[in-house]
Amino acid sequence: QVQLVESGGGLVQAGGSLRLSCAASGNIFSINAWAWYRQTPGNEREWVASIIRGGSTNSADSVKGRAIISTDNAKNTVYLQMNNLKPEDTAVYYCNLRLPTASYWGQGTQVTVSS
Repeated sequence: QVQLVESGGGLVQAGGSLRLSCAASGNIFSINAWAWYRQTPGNEREWVASIIRGGSTNSADSVKGRAIISTDNAKNTVYLQMNNLKPEDTAVYYCNLRLPTASYWGQGTQVTVSS
């Protein structure tokens, strides 16, 4: 079984920064990709950024230039550095781990950006 533990959310003023972390533990032999999603009440979960095996990254237009996804493969951990945060970035952020045979989600971490 695989478990994901997220951390790093919180309250920040507009223009500030946060770094979210998501650490995986368990039977992990090969990782296809990591991704971050976010969700606000009443809305679908929205893709934010992803990084695939080999290191290629991509991010949503809404965060492009402000969000950096990275990994520490030795620690099976993914990070999301968010800069110049805006009130519309307020959401619960979820990490997603894609293995060859399964996909796992973190428990979510709240990010609140005040104006």
